[in-house]
Amino acid sequence: MDARDIIIRPVITEHSYDGMEYGVYTFEVAKEANKIEIAKAVEELFDVKVVKVNTMNVKPKPKRFRYNQTGYTKAWKKAMVTVAEGQSIELFAQ
Repeated sequence: MDARDIIIRPVITEHSYDGMEYGVYTFEVAKEANKIEIAKAVEELFDVKVVKVNTMNVKPKPKRFRYNQTGYTKAWKKAMVTVAEGQSIELFAQ
């Protein structure tokens, strides 16, 4: 798998911005990717040293749309990547 296929997009929330102070960056990743593949992809794309990777599967939530029709949001995988002290990812530069 290519690194760009593993890392789908950065997750920008208030909680993820709080983690950036400590070198923790959050990404949406491919569901079939494991922690080792995620770490290698981040190191390749952003030229940083990855110390730790935490992952979680985000479950779909029910949503209403147009009157009484219901559906679900998509299920996806989130990765919180900790980089080495003193390094940062420029994509998230504040």
